[in-house]
Amino acid sequence: MTVPSRAGAAASSPPPAPLVDLRDAALYGNRELSWLEFNRRVLHEALDDRTPLLERVKFLAIFSSNLDEFFQVRVAGLREQVAAGRTEAGPDGLTPHDQLNAIREAVEGMMAAHSRCLVDEMLPALARHGIVIHQDWTALPREEREHLTAWFHSHVFPVLTPLAVDPAHPFPHISNLSLSLAVSLLDEHRDPRFARVKVPELLPRWIPLLAPDQFLPLELLITAHLESLFPGVELVGSHLFRITRNSDLTLAAGQGDNDEADDLLDVIQEEVLSRKFGEVVRLEVHETMPTSVRQLLLEEFNEANEGEGLALTSADVTAVRGILDAPDLMAIAALDRPALRDPVFTPVTPRRMAEDRDLFRVIREGDVLLHHPYDAFQTTVERLIAIAADDPDVLAIKITLYRTGGEIARLLAHAAERGKQVAVLIELQARFDEENNIEWGRRFEEIGVHVGYGEAGLKTHSKVLLIVRREGDMIRRYVHVGTGNYNPRTARLYTDFGLLTCDDQIGADLSDLFNVLTGFAVPSGYRKLVVAPQWMKRQLLDAIHREADHARQGRPARILAKMNALVHPEVIEALYAASRAGVEIDLIVRGICCLRPGIPGVSDNIRVISILGRFLEHSRATVFRNGGHEEAFISSADWMPRNLDRRVEVAVPIEDPRHRITIRRLLEQMLTDNRQAWEMQPDGSYVQRTPRPGEPVRATHG
Repeated sequence: MTVPSRAGAAASSPPPAPLVDLRDAALYGNRELSWLEFNRRVLHEALDDRTPLLERVKFLAIFSSNLDEFFQVRVAGLREQVAAGRTEAGPDGLTPHDQLNAIREAVEGMMAAHSRCLVDEMLPALARHGIVIHQDWTALPREEREHLTAWFHSHVFPVLTPLAVDPAHPFPHISNLSLSLAVSLLDEHRDPRFARVKVPELLPRWIPLLAPDQFLPLELLITAHLESLFPGVELVGSHLFRITRNSDLTLAAGQGDNDEADDLLDVIQEEVLSRKFGEVVRLEVHETMPTSVRQLLLEEFNEANEGEGLALTSADVTAVRGILDAPDLMAIAALDRPALRDPVFTPVTPRRMAEDRDLFRVIREGDVLLHHPYDAFQTTVERLIAIAADDPDVLAIKITLYRTGGEIARLLAHAAERGKQVAVLIELQARFDEENNIEWGRRFEEIGVHVGYGEAGLKTHSKVLLIVRREGDMIRRYVHVGTGNYNPRTARLYTDFGLLTCDDQIGADLSDLFNVLTGFAVPSGYRKLVVAPQWMKRQLLDAIHREADHARQGRPARILAKMNALVHPEVIEALYAASRAGVEIDLIVRGICCLRPGIPGVSDNIRVISILGRFLEHSRATVFRNGGHEEAFISSADWMPRNLDRRVEVAVPIEDPRHRITIRRLLEQMLTDNRQAWEMQPDGSYVQRTPRPGEPVRATHG
């Protein structure tokens, strides 16, 4: 992403294309609706009978979990904007109110498809393979009911707390994403009464029967024994419901701005606690719940909001056929039935990093490019940290942690106990990992690790590791720059790139960056690293403009990029301009894409695909043809405003020609995928590729 020179157009250049307003709202997709299109593709993996059965169940769970987070954060934010009277439109021309209406319509259709898949296809298909989730208590054999009744009284009944709702008992607090039973009763005077019974989250959702691989949902077990909770009272009915609360954690201006790190930590902890009482933004009910009970719940939740925010209406109620809280299906998907799952995948250790080799020497011999999960994280990055923790010549280890696993944290603690100087930058604002990161931060501080927490409003999303080692009479810096978190679990499930190097300039850059993150340094620039928010967007735009200049001069010009999301309007406008100049642009965008490819006169030369399969495509890489002087980068950043404008992100150049070729060939291989690739259409919809007759199947995740 070096700053390009601007040569004048050659005399033989083609005449300029007709002027087009590249900021026209019609050229930009909506961020939220594009994300829903991504989740529709996730759902399709469950609908696709080519996917193994338990993997299809997994995708049903992922779809629902994704939607939960979407409502907790994105829908909640739109509701706040509408309540505040915000009417301005985004680059796509939609106001917050317009977006809410479009989201409701899209979600309704997808939820219906999810229910049809689960109830009409998955449950019968599972039953044919001996995996049964029973939906009718009375249909169970007597011995099973006796077994479950005994289990209820010994394990469930002591935990339950029925809460009545009447003038003497206010409506209880309902936890975010928890399951509850709304119980309708008649008292001794036959007056209607209402009570809530929470389905305990600490107990298994799927209660095993005596028969193997057969289960009863916990809520059905409770429903079958409600008389035990309300003796002497006539039961009219019970209906399952679930709420979603606003769970976004956004610091107000000025919060956490003190110099003390403890100030930011305390503010984040307070915000995490207040999240439990966030505004209700969605009510899910079983489709059998009567309108009167739905209305009662809406009234109670609106009253609890005390007139603040946007009132819930019937449009905010989702009636579900089948099973509520479908993310819990992940436990079913994890059953030990190998024939119904993807084949076992075993990562490998790169030959250069074999167990008998000195990893520091390997890196001195030349940069190492890693591609997880194909390259094992445990025997490469994790092993390097473990070796550094025990090596007497290692003086310091510095690392950024966004979402981490216990083993990496344990190794860092061990290094500190061995006398190394260990500095850890923990991002407290990593969404839904705040509490875990606060806990690790405190543990680190207790054993003498230097802990930094970044800055309020500026997340540290970079994935960087610096090892400082004494070698004879010199100090050498070993570096890892990656696209994914230092988390062994996700490293087995996500695709990510990583670079191991001892390049002097990159090492010096990383030292400067850690001084920024943990101290008060303000560097004027970096030697090789590209760092956001100060420089990355400008250098990315300059590189795109440079490709356009190459195309206008008749030199080789191409942009090949892979990322999770493309949203930033300035970047999209620059890509449109490059396309009009003749640059060939291929984008592999897993999720949100607000660019519209294939629009005549605007994006004729841009193609966009999304790949969904066994692994979550999380790696980010860009290759610029640069007039024949190819450049390649891997990065922690997506092309979104939050990444380029409001986060600390890092891109590192891939300078070894062999590694540049490897990255380009990997991306080009994805472009030929005819099984897991989806082609984006000019209207923002997607069409899944399928092999032509006689064509071999080419899947990115084979």
